[in-house]
Amino acid sequence: MRKTLLATVAAAGMATLALGTLNAQDAPAPGAIDLAAVDAGDYATDPAHSLVVWEISHLGFNDYFGIFGDVEGTLSIDPANVEAAALDVTIPIAAVTVPSEGLKDHLLRPGKDGGDPDFFGPEPEAARFVSTAVHKTGDTTAHIMGDLTFNGVTKPVTIQAELSGMGTNAMSQKETLGFHGTTTIKRSDWNLAWGIPFGISDEVDLEISVAFEK
Repeated sequence: MRKTLLATVAAAGMATLALGTLNAQDAPAPGAIDLAAVDAGDYATDPAHSLVVWEISHLGFNDYFGIFGDVEGTLSIDPANVEAAALDVTIPIAAVTVPSEGLKDHLLRPGKDGGDPDFFGPEPEAARFVSTAVHKTGDTTAHIMGDLTFNGVTKPVTIQAELSGMGTNAMSQKETLGFHGTTTIKRSDWNLAWGIPFGISDEVDLEISVAFEK
């Protein structure tokens, strides 16, 4: 009886494995890119899976990282005319995440004696990026030019963007487009120059990972 049961379980397992292999061969991989299948129209971010990672040199010794999560915004796109795409996103600066509670306190600390804060201050407004132009650089890549408004200053920024995945989200059942992007900014351009004479880098590398849902 025990041998019969084991044989049945093994046979069922082999059949399941074979069926899974067959389905995997017939179905596209999750996130596989097929530009012809992109549905034109308006998309909104999935904030729980959209973020901006920042990297800055600390005194020239090592790099330090932080995250702005819950990025919200919209994307209008037509695969037949990618350069007409429009992007408008906001990044909640007040919700910055860093490994050190001491550093987070410093980032959000008010200025001394009523002066300007060293970094963001206790109630920083969200940053906002609004595209002004899109230039295709490849089948799935583009330069997105736009204005970044942050800390009361608006400056032009160019993001090197890539379509990283697309398809129907198995969890939400929503049509989804995923993008990765990179850019480098100088924080002094946005009046955040504290620590620059001591070796804290003026340049900040940004890595962007955003999911847009239809």
